[in-house]
Amino acid sequence: MESDRTQHRRARARSSRLRPLLYTALASAVIVGGTAAGTAYVKAQAHADDGPVPSSATPSASAPASEEGSVEPAVEPSAPSVDRDALLAGAMASVTVEDGADVAVSVFDPDSGDSAGYGEGSFDTASIVKVDILATLLLQAQDADRHLTAQERTYATAMIENSDNDSATALWTAIGEADGLDAANKRFGLTGTAGGDGALWGLTQTTAADQLTLLRQVFGDDSKLSAASRTYLQGLMSRIAEDQHWGVSAAATDPGTGWALKNGWLARSSTGLWDINSIGRVTVDGHDYLVAALSHGNTTKAKGISLVESAAEAAVSAFGTSGD
Repeated sequence: MESDRTQHRRARARSSRLRPLLYTALASAVIVGGTAAGTAYVKAQAHADDGPVPSSATPSASAPASEEGSVEPAVEPSAPSVDRDALLAGAMASVTVEDGADVAVSVFDPDSGDSAGYGEGSFDTASIVKVDILATLLLQAQDADRHLTAQERTYATAMIENSDNDSATALWTAIGEADGLDAANKRFGLTGTAGGDGALWGLTQTTAADQLTLLRQVFGDDSKLSAASRTYLQGLMSRIAEDQHWGVSAAATDPGTGWALKNGWLARSSTGLWDINSIGRVTVDGHDYLVAALSHGNTTKAKGISLVESAAEAAVSAFGTSGD
């Protein structure tokens, strides 16, 4: 019979022989199991010091995987972009424009940030420049850290609500005429507008795109004008005299409360033809739009008004009545 010591030596020898075989089997299992799950395990170990591994580190049964086991992210189909300019051009195709007349219109949707434009070239501002004059005066007052004087406010009310020319001339002089207007417009972001010569503020040259930029300064939050200045100017534009309730307001479906505007009209002495313009904010089915419609070469004031109103309606139609 073997002694206890002899039996112990033999058992230890058998254990020593079995241990390498066990290690070899384990190593084979790791190699054979080097699938996507094994890759995720290695990645998890590599990032163990960074905290918990997100659940996306382990591929799901439904997720597509590459040959190396990495999960390919699902791609959401993007919504097709809408060509608003093309929609507006299509709508303007049905608008009647007299021979020799020209029209340009721009529209902006504050909610989506989308805009559309039709037409090119510069136009006389006529009285729509009065919004720019008051915006300039308000900006200058902000720079001087002061409020408008009582006299300035009287001029401003008459200039915007009643389109009073004498009040416009007084404030045009106060802002430094064209130099003052141009300096403010540079800060507002207008790039195609130039103040009229001398006292001829009505012959300031502008574009529909620039007038849209000005409207965004008046009605938008991202503005050089303070909230108080914007509210003041918006209030005046919403109280236009009744005989001037035309222009972009034709596009509004909430008349009386759904618009704020300024119109301009001027018969050129050299040709007898009319400049007719309208800028402002309209509300259509509870949705706001900023619209600028400019025209020149109209044979009558009435035909010019009809043209800018049709252009404003076409501009809003490029977004649909529901604001889509």
